Amino acid sequence: MKRQPLAYRMRPQKIEDIIGQEHLIGEGKLLRRMVDAGQLSSMILYGPPGIGKTSIASSIAGSTGTPSKMLNAVVHNKKDMEIAVEEAKMHGQLILILDEVHRLDKGKQDFLLPYLENGLLILIGATTANPFHSINPAIRSRCQIFELEPLTIENIKQALQRALSDETNGYGKEKVEMSDEAITHLAQACGGDVRSALNGLELAILSTFPNEFGIKKISLQTAEACIQKKSFQHDKDGDAHYDVLSAFQKSIRGSDVDAALHYLARLIEAGDLISINRRLLVIAYEDIGLANPQAGSRTLSAIEASERLGFPEARIPLANAVIELCLSPKSNSAYKALDAALADIRKGTIGDVPKHLKDAHYQGAQQLGRGIDYKYPHDYDHGWVKQQYLPNKLKGTTYYEPKRTGKFEQALADVYNRLKNK
Repeated sequence: MKRQPLAYRMRPQKIEDIIGQEHLIGEGKLLRRMVDAGQLSSMILYGPPGIGKTSIASSIAGSTGTPSKMLNAVVHNKKDMEIAVEEAKMHGQLILILDEVHRLDKGKQDFLLPYLENGLLILIGATTANPFHSINPAIRSRCQIFELEPLTIENIKQALQRALSDETNGYGKEKVEMSDEAITHLAQACGGDVRSALNGLELAILSTFPNEFGIKKISLQTAEACIQKKSFQHDKDGDAHYDVLSAFQKSIRGSDVDAALHYLARLIEAGDLISINRRLLVIAYEDIGLANPQAGSRTLSAIEASERLGFPEARIPLANAVIELCLSPKSNSAYKALDAALADIRKGTIGDVPKHLKDAHYQGAQQLGRGIDYKYPHDYDHGWVKQQYLPNKLKGTTYYEPKRTGKFEQALADVYNRLKNK
C-alpha cells in the first residue's frame, strides 16, 4: 500500500500539537478556550496556503471528541453534504470541516444554512480568500472568523525537527542525519509554507542513499536541490497579493526605491504582469501627476514594452519605470480637485448652467455656438475675459489647490493664481 505524503501524516491530531498561531490557540486565547470548554461554534479560518488551516480544523475536531467529516466545497457536491447531515442526525452533532469554503455555491449554502442555524452541524471552513469579501453574508454571519498568521522560520524548523524525530508518522525510526544548514534552508526557502518544507524534507530523504553505516546524510546541497524555488505566500488571485500591490504603490508614493523594487520583484515572481502594469499607470497619474507630466507617457511606453517582451525581459522596462516614478516629485492635486467636484455632484450641490454658457441653438442667438451675453475669449487680448462659469449655487467654489512640486506645476500654479486674482 502506498504511503501517504509526510505533510499529510504529520497533521496534528489534537490542539496541543499545533505549531504557531499562539494568538488563537495559546493558553487563555479565544479558540483554545472554546475547545477546552467543549463549546464550539461554527468558524472560518483564513490565511495564506500551507500554514495549517486544515490541520487546526482537524485537531479541533480531534480535541473535542465530536464526530467530524472533511469535505471540499469544490470537489464534493450537495449529495455529499446530505450524507454529512444524516451522519450528524445519527450522532446528534457533527463537525463539518469544509476546505475552500469560499467556493461554496448558492445551492450548497442554502442547504447547509438551517443545519448551521440549529447547531446540528458545526462548520469549520478553511480558505485562503478574505471571507469578508468572498463568503456569502448568510454563512459569514453564523461563523466566528479567525485570521491565521504566517508561520515563522522557527515554527517551520520545529515542524521539520518533529518530522525527523516522530517514529509513528515521520522518519524517527530511520537513520537520518540532517545538517542545521539544510534544515534552515528548507525553513527559509518555503516562504512560510510548512507543507512545502515537509515535502522538500521527504524528497531529500527518499532521494538520498544510505552510506556504509546505513545512515542517510542530508546536506545543504541536497536540501537546495529538493526545494529549488521559494513558495510565495500569495498568488495572483489571493488576498495577500493585493497587500503587496498596496505596499508597492505606497513605497513609490513614499519615494523608497529599494522597497518599491522589492515589492516589484515579488509581483514579478507571482507572474501577474497585468496587475503590475495597471498599478504603475495609476501611480503615474495619481501620485506623480502634474509634478512630472512626462512620467505618464514614459510609464505607458514602459508598459507597452513589457507587454511585448513578456517575462523575464519585461522586468527591465518595469525597473526603469519604477525608479523614475519613485524619484519623481509627487502631486495629487489634479485628481483631488476632480474628487472634490464629484463630491459636490453626489451631494446634490449642482445648480443651473449660467444662461450665457447654454447651447445657443435653442436661444435664438445670432452668433453660432455662443449663448446670449457670452464673451468669446478669442475676441480678447491674451485669450481671456472675466465672466462667470460656475453655476450660481457654486459661485466662488475652489476645487483645484495647486502644489509647487516642480517647474511644470509651479508654472500652472502661477497661471491659476494670476487668473484667480483677476
